[in-house]
Order: sequence, then C-alpha cells, then structure tokens
Amino acid sequence: MKRSMLGMKKPSLGVKQSLACALLLAMSPLPAAAANLVKTYSYFAIGGSTLDDIEAQLSKRGPEVKSTGTRHPGATQMAFTTRISYAQTPSSCRIADAVVTVKVKVILPEWRRPRKADADVRLFWDTLSADIKRHEERHVEIAKNHGGELEEALKATYPQKNCDAAKAKAAAITAAVLARHDRAQLQFDRVESVNFESRILRLLRYRMERIGNGRLPPTRTHPN
Repeated sequence: MKRSMLGMKKPSLGVKQSLACALLLAMSPLPAAAANLVKTYSYFAIGGSTLDDIEAQLSKRGPEVKSTGTRHPGATQMAFTTRISYAQTPSSCRIADAVVTVKVKVILPEWRRPRKADADVRLFWDTLSADIKRHEERHVEIAKNHGGELEEALKATYPQKNCDAAKAKAAAITAAVLARHDRAQLQFDRVESVNFESRILRLLRYRMERIGNGRLPPTRTHPN
C-alpha cells in the first residue's frame, strides 16, 4: 500500500529579514514501533550564494509532492507492505501472524556552497538543512509507529467465522490505521508550517551560542 509523498513546506524566505536580524545577534524520541523499517536516502544538488539564490534553487530543484502540486525542500516517499498468514479450523479462521514493513525514501537537499557565500548565509543553511532533515525523519517516525500499530492490531484480532471474513477484517483494520497515519502526517505538517519562523530563529540563536561557547566549530569559509 503506497502512501503519498510527504514533504516539508518550502520556507518562505520572507522570513529572511527576521533571520538576518537574528544572525547579527548572538525531543525526546517516541518508542520504536514493532514494524520493520527499510530506509534509504537520496539527495538533490542546489547552488547559490545568497538566501534568495537558495530559495530559488529549492523551488526549482526540490522534489515535487503530488498532494500539494508544489516542490518542497525535502520529502519522504513511503509504502506499507503487510504480510498476513491465516489459521483455519472447521468453525473459524484467524490471523496467525502479521508482519508490516514500512519502506521509506528520504529526499534531502545538498548545497554546493560557493566560496563567496557569506558566513551568515552558511550559518543559515547549516541550520535550515538540519531542520529539513529532522522534519523528514519525523515523517519516517510517524510512519514506523503506525506500522507497528497496524501490526499489533492485526495480531490482536479475534477469530472470524471463515477466512473471507478474517481477510475483510484485516482490510478494515488496515484502512483505519492508515487513515489515522495520514491524518497524523498532515497534522504534523500543519504544526511545523505554523511554527517554522520561530523554530528557525530559535535554532539559529542556539547554534550561535554553541559556536560562541566553543561547543561547535565556526562556520567554515571554504566550500564542501
């Protein structure tokens, strides 16, 4: 069962003014679910030496998400695969075992930073790219947790009168859990979108404080 590709919304760099001002100034993980997780990464290259350049490159080269019809700075493709075995008796049929595998592909940007990029732009990119990755990893975590929920729900079903009924029950459970999964992913995106500016400003200040305290190396002045 494939799910739609989810992505982090393109940050409006109308936030740029607030970020520029901040640059002049100085989660506990959820329990791992039972579902199997197969995760891969891919990257798309962007260039540019200013915040405007980076915004334009993300808009042009970012993965296109079908649910929104727009390009995003990061995205996660996911699919749920369910393998179910049944045990039948003369009077009933039950789910003997269920294994759910969540396959995800995380798509992230990779900035080919030029030598002429200013230190504040490099700092902004380091902060933004880390937040994009965190955002996509949370999409993965939500999918994995719902995969575990689905697996447990399937295993906990009562025997049905026959295997057709057991299969129908499994299909109904799967549809209900995946609908909850989709709602959880959309709600996460809504909250992240609303909090984007304040979150990035907070992360920038924290990163600058750590650099000032010697806990992080200064932003490099040469390209990767």
